[in-house]
Amino acid sequence: MERQEILDKVITLVADHFELDAAKVTGETNFTKDIDADSIDFVELVLEMEDEFGAEISDEDAEQLITVNNTVDYIAAHTK
Repeated sequence: MERQEILDKVITLVADHFELDAAKVTGETNFTKDIDADSIDFVELVLEMEDEFGAEISDEDAEQLITVNNTVDYIAAHTK
């Protein structure tokens, strides 16, 4: 899967999950600073991403996912 395709899907998931305009979600969007996601929201989002991409995201790895770009890079590296 190409990085752009992953980025588009992650942006869609984030926008849907947090009820945001997808056009306002970018690679630089920070989950805590820009979206104000609490830990429960973020865990739910991680579970949705695991389902969407068929990737297992450990709790330790999830803690490193701070921006949309971090998340896309992680998924790109852990899916085929």
